[in-house]
Amino acid sequence: MSDPKWDVLGVGCNSVDYVYRLPASPRADSPTAKLRITSHHVMCGGQTATAMAACAGLGLRAAYLGAIGHDHNGRTVRDELQRRGVDVSAVLTRECANRFAVITVDETSGERVVLWDRDDRLNLSPRELDPALIRSARLVHVDDEDQEAAIAAATIARQAGIPTTSDIDRLTSRTKDLVTAVSIPMFGEHVLPGLTGESDPERGLRALRQWHDGVLCVTLGPRGAMLMVGDQTTSMPAFSVTAVDTTAAGDVFRAGFIRGYLAGYEPKAILEFANAAAAIGCTRAGAMASVPELNEVEAVIGGRALR
Repeated sequence: MSDPKWDVLGVGCNSVDYVYRLPASPRADSPTAKLRITSHHVMCGGQTATAMAACAGLGLRAAYLGAIGHDHNGRTVRDELQRRGVDVSAVLTRECANRFAVITVDETSGERVVLWDRDDRLNLSPRELDPALIRSARLVHVDDEDQEAAIAAATIARQAGIPTTSDIDRLTSRTKDLVTAVSIPMFGEHVLPGLTGESDPERGLRALRQWHDGVLCVTLGPRGAMLMVGDQTTSMPAFSVTAVDTTAAGDVFRAGFIRGYLAGYEPKAILEFANAAAAIGCTRAGAMASVPELNEVEAVIGGRALR
């Protein structure tokens, strides 16, 4: 068998983000119900597309498989990924508008709210997945937006012995099937209680261990992340930073995790690397615009202060 063409192939969504920075978080029936926008920008994002941009920034050979619209936004996403060194030769173009999101960011905390829309014509069909393309990567990463395609891609990869990571950020009727399909499910903290009935992250991972034998990971926001390998859990606190924008923190974390995993790091080192990457991303505005370079993450781990 020939050497893999890509270190990582991402199968999932992309987006053009309309980002509005606000002096506070809006709340109905309060003084913040009406706010003047501090600044606004149009930026590229989307869970998997951002993760692949971050993987490329961290020195991995990254490729992206997803659908874009035939409009200006679709071309913008494709061009930005290509500019960042991500292979987009497998991208499909649909006769519809590209996915977009309106993101509000509270300047006082960096926390964000995402409002999005996506035409169903952007969905990938499992029959559109080229098994040869999936088998050309060392690792396959999927998200949970287009779940049928994600499950199909992960199944092809696992049958070929290729590790699969995932961004699982919501609960649907197909979430458990997606978790079963991937070898390394990675959860947002809010997902575990609904999936396992356990509010404590470690208990939630141990409940998952009853029916999933792979590496399990949950992100914990400011508290860092937790990883379970076998029956052993490893926790790593987040790096302390002044957050500017947390929009892509999870996507960048997953890219850092993939980089550490493919490099053969021990569990603690994987989490440290991923947390450092995510922390740098939180100090910058935007999704793809926030992704760090490899030398920046190595400098943070080496003890230099984040700014």
